[in-house]
Amino acid sequence: MDARDKLLNGSMECSYYERIDDGVVRCLLCPHHCRIPNGKTGLCRSRRNIEGRLISEVYGRPCALAIDPIEKKPLYHFHPGTKCLSLACTGCNFRCLNCQNHDISQAEPSQVASYHLTPEEIVALCQEHNCPGIAYTYTEPLTYIEYVIDTARIAHEKGLWNILVSAGYVCKEPLMDLLPYLDAANIDLKSFSDEIYRRVSGGHLQTVLETILTMRDAGVWVELTNLVIPGVNDNMDDIRRMCQWMVDNNLSETPLHFSRFFPQYKMKDIPPTPRKTLEMAKEIALQQGIRHVYLGNV
Repeated sequence: MDARDKLLNGSMECSYYERIDDGVVRCLLCPHHCRIPNGKTGLCRSRRNIEGRLISEVYGRPCALAIDPIEKKPLYHFHPGTKCLSLACTGCNFRCLNCQNHDISQAEPSQVASYHLTPEEIVALCQEHNCPGIAYTYTEPLTYIEYVIDTARIAHEKGLWNILVSAGYVCKEPLMDLLPYLDAANIDLKSFSDEIYRRVSGGHLQTVLETILTMRDAGVWVELTNLVIPGVNDNMDDIRRMCQWMVDNNLSETPLHFSRFFPQYKMKDIPPTPRKTLEMAKEIALQQGIRHVYLGNV
């Protein structure tokens, strides 16, 4: 459904849900397909059932705004040397135990101070600061996809780039609605083990792989990031399989960033990733045929 003109108490009715029974709604944005009783939110904490309507409580309410180098996303092969206006709203449909932005990604909108900015105002702010593009980043922008799509459409009309920094856990229909306005994306490929995805983040690998290929096929510039966590996803066989999957799917030219882990959130007892581990991962990637491999957080 397209309900962007239906406002309720300053919030926006969501586009991807269905009513089921007894006032319960089912969110259709991501594979969790949360069943949400009246007054409750889904897993992302930002989409609430209010009397049988699913409402985005963060539409037009970014909690973070900054001007960043595009390399910080990280995007190394998409207009390097330029800057972008970065924005985030609270919420995430993952529960990563190592989340570095947990204070906003794992919070409810009422717990975090926010701005009130329409899509038009975000685009004007981007132009005012002479940024050639907007990055939807820091948390999980797909959980506030209605705001992203509306902003990205206007930005696209003004000749600005749209950049998504995401874990890529989304259903096909909403992703296809966003793709016409998307220029580049960095997808956080957390592991090549479904068991680790489920245990550490609360999701599944296959959906993320499908998102990557769908974006690539739509002409979006894609780069991948793999945060290497000691004792969790630093198995070199899994890294080899990940790189082989990239090569098998014609992604050998796709930049791959191996990023260093530092103790965060619920993984404060795990030490930082040894540089040697990252260098081993890079060597494996190059051996498998990945052309552009970078180390981050080092």
